[in-house]
Amino acid sequence: MKKHDLPSAQVTRPLPDKIMARAARGIGYISHPTRLRILEYLDVAGASSVSAIAHALNTEQMIISQHLRKMRDAGLVKTTRRGIFIFYEINAEYPASIFVCLRRLFGIMTDQLRFLRDGCREILPADYTTMAANRIKLFAHVEKMRILEYLMWRGESCVCEIAAGVALPQLKVSQHLKKLSDDDFVSSRRAGRFVYYTIKPGVHQTAIGCIHRRFAAIGDKF
Repeated sequence: MKKHDLPSAQVTRPLPDKIMARAARGIGYISHPTRLRILEYLDVAGASSVSAIAHALNTEQMIISQHLRKMRDAGLVKTTRRGIFIFYEINAEYPASIFVCLRRLFGIMTDQLRFLRDGCREILPADYTTMAANRIKLFAHVEKMRILEYLMWRGESCVCEIAAGVALPQLKVSQHLKKLSDDDFVSSRRAGRFVYYTIKPGVHQTAIGCIHRRFAAIGDKF
C-alpha cells in the first residue's frame, strides 16, 4: 500500500437484498456524530464501560447509554459483564475499518504523517469526526449504497447499465447519481450521448468493502 492509498476491498458480486438493507441501517446508525465518536473510542481503547466512554467524550452517561443501546440493537457493538459492570466493544469489522480510512484521510488532508502509518489508532479531532459522520449520512441509503456497490463491482458504467444492475428505474438512478456526484462520491465523463460514472475513493468505498468482508465471514448471520 502506498502512503496515500486508501483501503478498499474487492466486490465480486452484489450482496443479498436483506443483507444490504441491514447494512444500510447500520451505516445510518454510524452517521450520528456521537455514535461515531463512541465507536472511535472503542476502536482505540477496546472494551469499555459507559462511565469510561462518557468521561472520554465529556458527555452525560445517560446519553452514551442510549446510543450504545441503539448500536447494540443494530449489531454494531456487543457487551460482556464483569462483576456489576457492563463493557462494550465493537462487534464487527465494518465500523472498525471505517476508522482506518478516516485516519488516512485526515493524515492526507493535514499532512500529519502519523495518521498514515499502518496500524495507527489515535483519536481524531472531534470536529473532523463530526464532519465525517455528516459525510457518511450522505450515502447511508440502501439505494445509493446499491449504486456504489455496483460501481465497485462492475467499474465505470452508464445509467442504463447501473439501473439494470440494481433493479431501479433509470430516473431514480439518475437522481441518486446526481446527488452522489454533487457530494463527490462518484465522477463522470461523457462519451457521445452517454455519461459514464466511476466511484471515487473514500470512506463510502471503504464502508461497502468492509460490509462485504463481514458478509463473507459470517453470511446470513450479518
